[in-house]
Order: sequence, then C-alpha cells, then structure tokens
Amino acid sequence: MEKTKHLAPKRKVIPLHMDATFFFERAVQSLDRYKYDKALKYFRRAVEYEPDNPVNHCNMAGILSEMGKYGESNDVLKHIVDRVDPSMTECYFYMANNFANMEDFESAEKALVHYLEHDANGQFLDESEEMMELLSFELERPMKIAKIKSREGFVEHDRARSMLEEGKFTEAIKLLENLVRMHPEFSAAHNNLALAYYYVGRFTDALAAVKQVLAIDPGNLHGLCNLAIFLQHAGEREPLEELVELLEKTVPYHQEHVFKLATTMGVLGRHDSALRHFRRLLKTEAGQADVCLYHYAAVACYNLDRYAEARRFWKQAEKLDPGSDIPKFHMNVLDRIESGLAKDGKMTISYHYHLPFEEQLRQLQRAQAAGYVPERLRNDPLLRSSFFWALRHGDRDTKLQVIQAYGMIGDAEVADSLTELLSDPNEDDYVKNVSVFALRGMGVKGPITALIGGREVAFEKNVYSPNLPVWNAEWQEVIDLAMVRMSTRYDMIQQFDMVTLWVEFLTRAYPAIPKLTKKEGWAGALEYLTAKMHRRTASYQDVARRYGVSITTVSKHAKHIDETCGLREKMDSIFANFGEKL
Repeated sequence: MEKTKHLAPKRKVIPLHMDATFFFERAVQSLDRYKYDKALKYFRRAVEYEPDNPVNHCNMAGILSEMGKYGESNDVLKHIVDRVDPSMTECYFYMANNFANMEDFESAEKALVHYLEHDANGQFLDESEEMMELLSFELERPMKIAKIKSREGFVEHDRARSMLEEGKFTEAIKLLENLVRMHPEFSAAHNNLALAYYYVGRFTDALAAVKQVLAIDPGNLHGLCNLAIFLQHAGEREPLEELVELLEKTVPYHQEHVFKLATTMGVLGRHDSALRHFRRLLKTEAGQADVCLYHYAAVACYNLDRYAEARRFWKQAEKLDPGSDIPKFHMNVLDRIESGLAKDGKMTISYHYHLPFEEQLRQLQRAQAAGYVPERLRNDPLLRSSFFWALRHGDRDTKLQVIQAYGMIGDAEVADSLTELLSDPNEDDYVKNVSVFALRGMGVKGPITALIGGREVAFEKNVYSPNLPVWNAEWQEVIDLAMVRMSTRYDMIQQFDMVTLWVEFLTRAYPAIPKLTKKEGWAGALEYLTAKMHRRTASYQDVARRYGVSITTVSKHAKHIDETCGLREKMDSIFANFGEKL
C-alpha cells in the first residue's frame, strides 16, 4: 500500500501595501484609541506618500491642534494655502481657532475675516459667528469685516436695512441698487429697495422694484403686501381688491410675516383683520414687551370706534414707554372725542408709532424758536420719511414747512433731498429758491444748480442776484446784520423773504443805489417790512431800538424800499390792511 505523501501547507504571504490610505487608516484607529502621538506619526507618513494632497496636511494640522501644538498646526495650515492648495479657505478658519487658543486674538480676527471674506461655501459660518462674538468681547470692539462671501450681499443688505431704520433713505437706496444689480435674484433686497423708494416718494420706482420681487417669487408675502400699499396709493381699485381678498385669507406662521400682514391690513383700512393679527402677536412673550404692538392694536380699535379698547392698549403702551409723549397724545385725542370737543371731525391716526406729522412739525418749530432740536426729532426715521414724502407730494405750504424743518436738521441726507428737488421741472420756483437758501444755511459751498424759470441756473454766491452785474460787500453786510438780529425771532421763510426783498430793491435801484452809510438803518427797515409782509406785529420804535438807530432813519429807509419795489401795492392786493403807514 502506497503511503500517502503529506505535503507541508504553503504559507500564505499577504504583501503589505503601505500607501497614504494605509497610514490614514492607522491614524484614524490610533485616534479612536486616543493615541495622539501614534496618530500624528501616521498622518505624517500619509503626507510623505501624498505631499500634494491637502487633506493629508489638514489631518496632520488637526491632530497637532488636538495635542495643543497650535503654532505647529498653523505652520501646516499656512503651508497648505501657500504651497499646496490656496483654494482651501477653511484653513483660515482652523488658523483662527488656533490663534484664539493661543490668546492671539488680533491674529485670530485677521484669519477669521479672511475666511469669511473668501470662503464661498460657508461650512463653518455658524461657528464663525460664535467666534466673532468671542473676539469682539476680547478685543472690546466689533470685528472689522466688509463682507461674508458665502452670504454674498447679506452683510450689505443688513447695513441697508439699518440705514432704513435710521432714516438714511438715499444712502440705503444707493446700497440696495448696487446689491440688486450684483444679485438680481435677491428678493429681500428688491423688497427693501421698493420700500426705500416709497419712503422718499419715488412711487414709480417703488412699483417697478416690487414687481421684480414678485417676478422672482410670486408668493412672496412682503412683496404682495408692499404691492397692495402701492396699488392703494395709485388708486388701482380692481387689482387692489383682488389682492386684498387673497391677503384676507392668508394666515402666516412666522411672526415676521404676521407683523407685515397686520400692518399692511391696517394701512389698507382693513382694521378688523389688522387687529386680529396684532392680537396674535400680543399673545407671544416678545409681543407683550413690544410697545409698538400695543400702539398698533390701539390704532386698529380707534379706527373701529372701539375707544375703550383703544385706551386700554395705549395705557399698556404708556407703562412700557413711560417717557414717551406718543401714548399720552393719543389718549388726549380720545378724551376730546369722548368729551365732544373734537368738533372738527375725527382725527386720522397713523399706525406708525410716532406723533402725527403736523404735531412733530409744531414741535420742531417750537424747538427752533428755543434754539435747539432734540435728537429724537432729528433722527426719527419715521419723521424723516414723512418729510421726504411731503417734500415730493405735499402742497406748497407743506413743502415750505418741511424745508424749514430740514434747515434745522441739516445733514447730508437732507441736503441730497433738497438738491434733487432743484432739478424737478414741475416744482415751484419759489420753493426751489427757498431750498437753495436752506442749503446755504446748512453750509453747502460752491455753485448750486437749479431749474429756475425753465432754464438751468447756477447759484454761485450766498445771495442770488441774477440781474445785478456785481454784488458789493456792503450790500451783503446789510443782509448779514439783519440775519443776525432776526435769527431767533423769524423763521427761515421770513428770513428768505427779507433777503429777496433786499435783492429786489438793489436790482430796481441799480445803478442809482443810495449810499449805505448807516447799515443798521437799512437792516432795520428790512426787518420792519418783512414783519409787515408776514402780518407780524412790529413798530418803527421797536425796530429802531433793537438796531440802535433813530425811528426817522428806519422809517425813511423803509419808505425808500417800499416806493422802489412797489411793496404797498403788492401787499394791498393780498391783505386789506397793510398796517402802519410807511
């Protein structure tokens, strides 16, 4: 029997294929066992096998950071963006973390800003916002960031919204116009641009902007609400009714949308719907602390003749805002109605949480008489919006009142608004001339161009004297003297009329202008005549005393100006009694 030959089993040799993947897997296994030293060695070997693979470098930087070797980690990260893959912007976020752990907050801020301004994906956006708070706290100042690339346009949009809230409408318009040009699908920016146009009275532009919103997103609630308000302004009844019917059936979930719909329905006169939505908001914790919501609910009740409810809401607003005149003013309106004193009809009250435009204008005029303008009146965005609107759409007297108020506020936004008015071919020339006077009073230097009498005119000097070949310094001295004496006693329109009267006198008298030996007498005569033009109480004796001249001097000069300009005839055509004989 043949013996079976036993063969020794062959040894199976599995070749060890050591590549970057092999070392990566070993590194991960070591990490799972918290063996950081071994993990680091394996990551280093992975880098050696694939030096052009940025992921390997990142892994090595990450383990160095875990081990507290923040400086070495940053060296690796910097090598990645400098030599391996500059597009790996997330490395700057990692560097910012490392610098923060090293308490080098300035460098952390620099790296984080670079990440936010260059990273398009926004993978670490939430974490970055948390780090921004930490760095702002440590550096005791806000971070210096121009834009967030992954939220391209969002920072600019937030800035524009802040400008709208501050009443800086023309600045917001410039920013938003550029934003929608760069990002035509950015519906929120289009919506806010529409509102900004509307606030400054550019109705056609506002309508075009909101239609762009609805072209992008037909169901956009903010756009639909804005469109409804614009249609009401335009008197487009049929499309408005159809749109309002849709809005009446809308029950939004988000509080921001509820608020937008509520205020819109109030502006549209659908006060029942407005009140229903305001009540929803007042049931929330945030709503119960919002003074404006109580005012809105009160206005809705007021417009529904539910005065007792309106008073309860305004009393609650007064508790939340005890220093404000707004709840008190509106409860006084209720007092007049309930006591039967409101004989001139029921007052129209705006949903906006501010005093009526006319009342704020009166407050500004009282402030002007007292020689100061309270900051709340100077910076109130709703008041500024009312002024912009009135300047475009008000009657002549309202525009003149607004220009006077502008003269008291006198900032760049106001100057831009008045300058824009000067180029309107449909605007009254007198209003334009007063606007130029106001701009000069604000300190605007250099030529001011305006359409006057259908032609473009450049106002080169402080005083507009188109028919005089020269303007002598002594003529200006008379104006300056009168302006100083009249500044606290006469409003801007009256001062403007004084200057206009003096220019007319000089123009008519030229070249036979009398010697101005006693300038106080001429200035006093101008004040006296200005007072008479505006039916203010004035006597030669009072004026002469204030200017330090004789009654005869003031009377003589006033008569000379009157005869030259035909002032009596002009005044007689306006008033039955011009007053004291000249």
